[in-house]
Amino acid sequence: MNNMDNSDNQANSKLRSIFAFSVHLFTATGAVFGFLALLAVIQHQWRWMVVWMVASMMVDGLDGFLARRADTKTYAAKFDGALMDNIIDYFTYVVVPALFLYESDVLPPGWGIIGASAILLASAFQFSQTDAKTEDHFFTGFPSYWNIVAIYALVLGLNPWVNLVILMALVVLVFVPIKYVYPTRSTQLRTLTLSLIGILIVIGIWGLISYPYIPNWVIWVTFAIFGYYFGLSLWLTFKTRTKK
Repeated sequence: MNNMDNSDNQANSKLRSIFAFSVHLFTATGAVFGFLALLAVIQHQWRWMVVWMVASMMVDGLDGFLARRADTKTYAAKFDGALMDNIIDYFTYVVVPALFLYESDVLPPGWGIIGASAILLASAFQFSQTDAKTEDHFFTGFPSYWNIVAIYALVLGLNPWVNLVILMALVVLVFVPIKYVYPTRSTQLRTLTLSLIGILIVIGIWGLISYPYIPNWVIWVTFAIFGYYFGLSLWLTFKTRTKK
């Protein structure tokens, strides 16, 4: 009987290990989507750039949940999922948008390399700080959502100098210790936040289908959702500090 139990346990452990390694493989596909986004930027195929950016963001949004379900720290302990995630995030959230800033005309002439360098340097510090992700599941400083910034710069068609001012303001916010909500991990208003993100994904897909003729309501609804996100982050930061 004990031999049968041990055999069942070994089989179950092997299946759990396969599942855990498959989650790491799923995380790694974000790098592939990032590379495809790079190719789209080089070819100035902005729609496909956005498609692959969104694909990489969806992987990033799901892999943490899957990793916890698979218990990758136990069943795939040889691989550091957090390190892999950070490497891929820097590539997809920073390097790809940096190339977009350089290749496109969303910034004033000659400022593309400066804008790209600014986000590359600021995010290198943001990713490497010891409290980049806090124990209570927040990001410290603006969490390098440069791919989202790039998408807005593309679809809004603002004056390049306005884009530059916004970009530099966000670079400064990387170093301002505001606690930004980690949507899939933070417990405060989590259900509402995830519901709004779901709406954002659906609206984003609609906007992508409509590009370059995106309805104004799509843009305003996404602004409202991001406004909620930043407002919640500021409120929780203030609330935490007033308790101390």
